[in-house]
Amino acid sequence: MKLTLYGDPRTKKNSARILRSRSGGRFVAPSKAYVDYETDCLRQIKRPNSPISARVNVRCVYYMKTARRVDLANLIEATTDILVKARVLEDDNSKIVSAHDGSRVDYDKQNPRVEIWIEEMEDENG
Repeated sequence: MKLTLYGDPRTKKNSARILRSRSGGRFVAPSKAYVDYETDCLRQIKRPNSPISARVNVRCVYYMKTARRVDLANLIEATTDILVKARVLEDDNSKIVSAHDGSRVDYDKQNPRVEIWIEEMEDENG
């Protein structure tokens, strides 16, 4: 399965906000930029009939708007969280998302995006 999500990829961890809950407690929330990116991605993803529960390699190629340094691990975490929220993946634990082989960051000022390939892996037992 191949997906392309258009927009400048964002991570959850950068620029997190500390907000107050209705009961007065504090909690850490993702940045507004991430929330907007997540909402846009969820709009772009066509929800499958059932989420993937088999062992898969999720390969992500990020095309960033600027050549700034980014944390690939945080980008991958944000992407798999979005795929779980969109019900493309059942969960992002290691029993389902077994690898991220081939993931990398590139630069495309004109067309920032993430290209995602979800490939089923051989069963460990055979």
